[in-house]
Order: sequence, then C-alpha cells, then structure tokens
Amino acid sequence: MKAATEAVGATTLPVRSASVAARPRRSPVRGSWRAFVFGVDACMLGLAVVFSDLGAGRAGVPPAPVLWLLALPALTIAILAARGLYRPRLFVRVLDELRAVVTSAAVAAMVVLSLRVLVADDPWVAAQTARLWAFASVYLVAGRAVLAWSELQARRNGESFRPTLIVGAGKVGRMTARRLLAHSEIGLRPVGFLDKEPLDADDGLPVLGASWDLERVAAEHRIEHVVLAFSTAPQRVLLRLVERCQRLGIEVSVVPRFYEKVAGHIGVEYLGGLPLVTAEPSNPRSWHFGVKYALDRVVAAALLLLVSPLMLGAAVAVLLSLGRPVFFRQLRVGRDGKTFWMVKFRTMRGRPDVAGEADADWADQELSGGDLEEAVAEERRTRVGCFLRRFSLDELPQLWNVLVGEMSLVGPRPERMHYVERFQGSIYRYAERHRVKSGITGWAQVNGLRGKTSLADRVEWDNYYIENWSLWLDVKILLLTMLAVVSWRPAD
Repeated sequence: MKAATEAVGATTLPVRSASVAARPRRSPVRGSWRAFVFGVDACMLGLAVVFSDLGAGRAGVPPAPVLWLLALPALTIAILAARGLYRPRLFVRVLDELRAVVTSAAVAAMVVLSLRVLVADDPWVAAQTARLWAFASVYLVAGRAVLAWSELQARRNGESFRPTLIVGAGKVGRMTARRLLAHSEIGLRPVGFLDKEPLDADDGLPVLGASWDLERVAAEHRIEHVVLAFSTAPQRVLLRLVERCQRLGIEVSVVPRFYEKVAGHIGVEYLGGLPLVTAEPSNPRSWHFGVKYALDRVVAAALLLLVSPLMLGAAVAVLLSLGRPVFFRQLRVGRDGKTFWMVKFRTMRGRPDVAGEADADWADQELSGGDLEEAVAEERRTRVGCFLRRFSLDELPQLWNVLVGEMSLVGPRPERMHYVERFQGSIYRYAERHRVKSGITGWAQVNGLRGKTSLADRVEWDNYYIENWSLWLDVKILLLTMLAVVSWRPAD
C-alpha cells in the first residue's frame, strides 16, 4: 500500500505508512573492505619477509627458519583481527591506527621470540626476530598510511560516504547534522531527519517522515547508517526502530543522554539485563597529571636548548623591525583561575601595553554578534611578524612559561582576564577549561578550531580533552601540531 502523506510547506509529514521492507543496496567497496585491508596487510607482511630474508646476509645475520618467518606475519594478522582493525570504521584516525599496527606487530614479535627461545638454543633468535619485526612494522605502517590517506581523500571528495538518517530533528539532532556535514572525512552524509515533531529550523535538510516511515525512507535514499539523536518518540518506539534497522542491515549510532559527561573510558556492569554505565573521566588532580606536568618541564627545557638559535634569530629580527621591547607579555588566566604573564615575540606595531598584540577580537562577536575588525590587526603586523605568526614561531617563548610551571605543552589556550569574566556567564561550561594548565597547543586547535572560530565549540573540545586525557593523546596532539604548523597560525 502506498503511504499517504500531507505536505506542510517544504516538509513532508506522513499520516501513516504501510512500510515495505527493503534492504538498502550496499556499497561494493564497503562490502569488501575487510578483505581489501586484509589483502594489503598480507602483501606488506609478505614484502617484509622477503626483504628481511634477502638482506639478512648483508646485515651479518643468518636467515631465519621459514617456519618462524611465516609465524610472525600470521600472528600479527591474527592480533590485528582480534583488535577489530579489519572492521569498517566511522572515523579514520591515522595516528591511532598506526600505533595499533606497530604495537600488534610488537606483541607478535615478543610471542615468536619467547617461543623460539623455549624450543631452540639459537644465539641469532633475538637479532632475527627484531629484524623481521622492524621490517614488518615499517611495511605495515606504510600500507596503512596509504590506505588511510586514500580513504580520507575519497571521503572529502564525496566519492565514499554512507547515506545517513538522523532520528530526531531537535537541537541535538540538528547539531549532529551540522557536524557531519562540516566533517566529510567522517564518511556519514546526512540526507534528512525522521521526527513526528521536528524543530522548526532551516538548515537545508528535510524531515523525511516519522519513525513508521523508516523502511520507505531507507529504500528511497539507500540509507546505510542511522543516528538516534534525542527524538521525542517514546522509548518503546525507538527500541523497535533499532530492531528494524538491524533487520535491514543498517548500522545504528546513538547520541547518549548526558553526552557532555560521557568520557572515552566507560565501564559497564549488568544487573541481570539492566546495564549500569559508569563514565570514568580523567581526574585533573590525579598523579597522572602530575607526571604530565613534570614531563612538560623536562621537554620544555630540552626544546629551549634545541631551538635557542632559532629564538635568538627571531629576537634579532623583531628588534630590527620593531625595536624594544622584543617580547610581548600579557596577563592570562590559567589553572584554577590563577593569572600569569604569557610571553610571545612581538609581531605588531604600536605599544603592546596600549594596543595589545593579536587581540582576541573574535570575542566581541561571540558576546555581541558584532563584525570582526581583521583589517586593523593585519595593518599593524610587520613582515617579520607575519612570518613568525605564519609558522607559529612567535609562540616559542611560551616554552619558558612551561618550564616555570605556568603552562603546559598541551592544554586549552589561555585567555585574558576581562574576557574570562564575560565568557564564564555566557559560554556553556567555559569555566571548566580551567581545571588544567593552559597549553601552547590543544585538542581544539589541531581539530581546526583556531583563529576566529566558535568559542562554544572550542570549549566543547577543550573539555573533551580534559575528560579523555592520556599521555598518548598529548603525543598525538603534538604530532598533529607539527604536521599542521606549516599551514596555519594561531590567532590568540
């Protein structure tokens, strides 16, 4: 039976739909993803075995027995499969994936090494195993890096995506759609909403029906993914909708209630069939952060020694182009609301104590909706200042702030006192950023939230960083900063 509908403006709302179950046509590339990635890993490991064995003589190491040469690649693939690295993924996180590949190969090498030591008395066991592990790691990383780059490019160019339906056209559902549209690299392209009582908003995406229209909409738009985002439908209706998605072979993601407090570390315990979900966010007062801050000082000291010639050259260039003072000092707010003098190289003409440097003019827009006066700041910058800011060299003096314990290498960017006082009352969760030390770079910055971007979004990413902190996350942010520094400059 055909669905009867009523047209209301640009939105089509169904009266009732007698759905026809239809399984969406799946992408042949995505359907064969597991086999494709497996094949690439197998080829890379095969090349590692061949070249490791061929070059063994030149390295002064006798060739390893064939059995053990094949054991390490086979075990590596088994570990990768056990860790879920052959499943299609929503997000392509290159650094996380490469770390998982290297550690999986290392675990396989340790197992092979232990077994060989147990069954044979061969003085070359360690050298042969370490050599094969090094080759396997390099080849696997190369293969996975090319795959990840190719997939990201395909997603950004619109060549690879999953048509996505969002259940719930309220505030959270609309925000989810905007985020997915802004980040095509995720690979989920929203085509519309399902909601009986949608929020009246004009964001370019239609409301395609209500929950009873799932099968029809899925067939018409070849839906491959559904996101549940705070629909007004009753729980029993949403549960049935999830079951219908599973029957259709459609993946389902859920935006949880209290999503602001859901950290990456989650514990689940069961009372019969009732799950108790416990969020386990990082504690900024724990000893883990003490280790982080201690490492910050050690690394800052080493970096100051390493880049001291570069800083000396920058100081001379500023002195010749602007005169004294060479450094710009500004009072900023850090951990627990304490203030400190943040140091940078001067990049603009005028007296720093009067006109300021790199003024946070975007803040006025955030608070009042006014237009930004970027031209004024651009006119005040010297050619030396533009160069320093282009490559973020003006930030190098902040290594001193890290060394003396006022800042961290990674953390939320610090802001000035009078802006903080205004932001705390108007920007959601702004004050929670001050649970940790401010950073030279941060999770928000490496995710594109730099310069004159939404402050509310920055705060959201900053709090995510705090609640999901780990040493690896810091390392990843520093690596991403180094990769991005040639193409962006901080504006605060």
